[in-house]
Amino acid sequence: MPEPDAGIMGLDPDLPETGEEEERTAEFDRVELVRGWRTFEGRIPLVIPTLRFAARTDLGRLRDTNQDKFDFYEPESLSVLAARGCLYAVADGVGGAAAGQIASELVLKTLISTYYDHPALDVEQALEAAIAEANDRIFALARMIPERSGMGTTVTAAVFVEDRVLIAQVGDSRAYVIRDGAIRQVTQDHSWVEEQVRAGAMSQNDADRSPYRNVITRSVGAAPAILIDLFAEEARVGDIWILCSDGLNSHVADAQIVRVASEQGPSEAARQLVELANAHGGADNITVVIVQIRGMNPHVPGA
Repeated sequence: MPEPDAGIMGLDPDLPETGEEEERTAEFDRVELVRGWRTFEGRIPLVIPTLRFAARTDLGRLRDTNQDKFDFYEPESLSVLAARGCLYAVADGVGGAAAGQIASELVLKTLISTYYDHPALDVEQALEAAIAEANDRIFALARMIPERSGMGTTVTAAVFVEDRVLIAQVGDSRAYVIRDGAIRQVTQDHSWVEEQVRAGAMSQNDADRSPYRNVITRSVGAAPAILIDLFAEEARVGDIWILCSDGLNSHVADAQIVRVASEQGPSEAARQLVELANAHGGADNITVVIVQIRGMNPHVPGA
């Protein structure tokens, strides 16, 4: 079995720490966000999904800091709902405690502000541009501060716009959909072991036990350019979407995720899934976002 190249990013690199307890990250620029909404004025959604959402993040049992983050945006404006929809995302930082925390926070702030402010009418284009902008900012920050060399983050984002769900993926956080009682992983992990599995060079069982299972091959901010996976899915009533960091799926089996998410509402399901991950070892930070589609309502003007 070949070993991963030295240039591939690990989730737990032994990078030097600066000893600084606090660092400022980018402010959420509401002025820019509102200015971007003017591009969408006059657009009316044909369908408005009724969504129920909950999220939880946890330190886990072995870590001193939490490099995981989640964020979301649910606009009230019909025009913005038609053009951009609702966005939910998780991120898992890479590069030591402070660096990883900064990267995961910065990717989500930049993702939301740039996505909703972007002038492109095409949703996929705006989503890609937002993650590319986050990559530029994190990469530039790492170059300015030597102690931040190698900082980066995963990101998995889901956009619910009218009758579609769009997923953007970098790294090994995941997006699942539960439909008709069955779970399906929509994203593909950008990890060394999963790439070996897809190439037929390693079994899934070996991958799950490999000492390289936490080695990722893509992260936001690790290089001056980034390759982003995009997935488009139909939004259906009854679907349950789950976004999570690898701290969940590395400890909780798919069958357990289906059972908990199908039997409980989003808030209780998120709580139980985090508890299960901790009960099974809690070796990493744990983050889960759950979005249920409870209705697809045609928009009636004036109603």
